[in-house]
Amino acid sequence: MPISLYNSLTRRSEPFAPLDPERVTMYLCGPTVYNYVHIGNARGPVVFDVLVRLLRRHYPQVLYARNITDVDDKINAAAQQQGVQIDAITNRFAQAYRDDMAGLGVAPPDIEPHATTHIAEIITMIESLIDGGHAYAAEGHVLFDVGSFAAYGQLSGRDPEELLAGARVEVAPYKRNAGDFVLWKPSTPELPGWDSPWGRGRPGWHIECSAMSAAHLGESIDIHAGGVDLLFPHHENEVAQSTCAHGGKVFARWWMHNGMLTFDGRKMSKSLGNVLLVHELLKLYPAEALRLRLLSGHYRQPLDWSEAAINQAISTLDGWYRVLRDLAAIELPDGALPVPERVEAALCDDLNTPQALAELSVLADSARQSGSAEAKAALLGGGVLLGLLQQAPEAWFRRGDEAIDEAHIEDLLEQRRAARSARDFTRADAIRDELGAMGVVIEDGAQGTRWSIVKS
Repeated sequence: MPISLYNSLTRRSEPFAPLDPERVTMYLCGPTVYNYVHIGNARGPVVFDVLVRLLRRHYPQVLYARNITDVDDKINAAAQQQGVQIDAITNRFAQAYRDDMAGLGVAPPDIEPHATTHIAEIITMIESLIDGGHAYAAEGHVLFDVGSFAAYGQLSGRDPEELLAGARVEVAPYKRNAGDFVLWKPSTPELPGWDSPWGRGRPGWHIECSAMSAAHLGESIDIHAGGVDLLFPHHENEVAQSTCAHGGKVFARWWMHNGMLTFDGRKMSKSLGNVLLVHELLKLYPAEALRLRLLSGHYRQPLDWSEAAINQAISTLDGWYRVLRDLAAIELPDGALPVPERVEAALCDDLNTPQALAELSVLADSARQSGSAEAKAALLGGGVLLGLLQQAPEAWFRRGDEAIDEAHIEDLLEQRRAARSARDFTRADAIRDELGAMGVVIEDGAQGTRWSIVKS
């Protein structure tokens, strides 16, 4: 089944064909680790986690890199404010990021390069740009000469002058052109820095990704992904410096960009007070529901985030897991779980997760009606590709609450059964209310009474 992906560079969907079918390469821009990430930062990792799962079904080796930016002015400011070295900040929040992504079911990348461990590669790339006439040193800085790259602006599809007029570009007297961007900048004694041919300093943000990608994946890669907010200037600058540093070679053959999140129809921003941290959301809602919501819209489109939308995701998962719980006694066929063709076809069509989720609902209905092992296996197999339905149904309905006293709940349920048998409905209702106060919802059915946890 061929994979077709939308390419931001060509502005059309194209059949995916890697440079080397034996070694597919993909790079995703990772976090700048100075604080907890918000839910908008998680959309790319979740969406492209599904892409990596799909690619691994089609190709024998996929090398997936997601970087850590661990030197940055925001990190420096946080470290100075707290009176600590930058690694005290970056180590803490890099691990917090990994934990948050794992909570959302995102598999770790094959390669997680850190900017601070690639200073030598960054310096070498800058030297090659200077030697090629694409960069120049000025007052302790090294800047990329945008005028030296005729294709500048091609990725974002707009005139360079228009792009620069609409961007916040630092204008300094040592720049040849207003749009020239920093590859290396000087560090004062209190700031982190490394020795270089241009003095003690630190890299600019854009050069870091180019150097790390080349170091681990090669000078030309198959897919470069990230949020649409990175299209300009970050990705545009990556194209310019990588292409020029590598003798005109194509840097990334496919560029993929996920849309941004809004909150109840408004842009997420600190000034509006509606920035939702993954770290906090994981305490409030089931992680799988957060993942489902992030996959519920097409990745290239904006996605609105609301409590109602999360509750709908929880309800959807309740229904799917209820089917799996009802089929708990049905043994799966031998061998690997099959991936249903219609689910895979949806994902092969430019990662159409909304259609794939619709197909998963059809599979759940089919499993509910047939009760067969094959239907159960198809539902689970479709879930694997989306990173859903990977836990035991009973674990889902307990909402991951390890502090639950299951024995006490079962004892209360037994007392309720006895009260109902004795037609003492007042006592039975009182027990239901007691369980409800504990956050336990009970469901009477043909297979007996079952319970689940509802987090407040």
